[in-house]
Parts: sequence; C-alpha cells; structure tokens
Amino acid sequence: MPEALEITTFKLLKGLTRADFIAANADIDDYLRRQPGFRWRRIAEDKDGTIIDIVAWASAADGRRSATGIMTEMAESPVHATIDQGTVEFRLVPVRHHVS
Repeated sequence: MPEALEITTFKLLKGLTRADFIAANADIDDYLRRQPGFRWRRIAEDKDGTIIDIVAWASAADGRRSATGIMTEMAESPVHATIDQGTVEFRLVPVRHHVS
C-alpha cells in the first residue's frame, strides 16, 4: 500500500489566529503520534489566511482510521472550536512519487 497524504484546508473562526489554532492542537498532536502509520504533520498558512494541515501516513487506511478518531475519540478537543467548519475541505490521497 502506498504512503498517503491527508490534506485539510480551512479558515479559522473570526478573531482567532494561527497561534491560537496551533495551541489548540496539543492534544491532537499527541493523538496523532500514537496512531499506527503516522509519519509527520505540517501546518501552513496561505496569505489569505487559509490553513493547510498535511499529515503523512504509511497508508490511506491509517489516515482514514485516524480521521475517524479525531471526529469521535477527540470530539472534545479545543481545536474543533477554532475552525470555521463550513470552510473545511478534506482529502486523503495516495502518494505516487516522492524524492528524498
């Protein structure tokens, strides 16, 4: 099974900053580190304020399992209260090429 990237983009709720979002992710970061297949996570911000959250997984199955857990097991995480849920776009895609 090929490595997969979970790519989620969204806007933050008005009045919140990237720093607020990152601080609210402490429990999510811990959760991700415990998940089978977790490789790495990067959070970026585009000039229009869009947050780009990318997580690398050993497989798409690992990514799907974790994404479900973030919405169920981690439903009480403070991170959910920072995101404008109407702007969320989520993709989980297999990696077809990489350069090390």
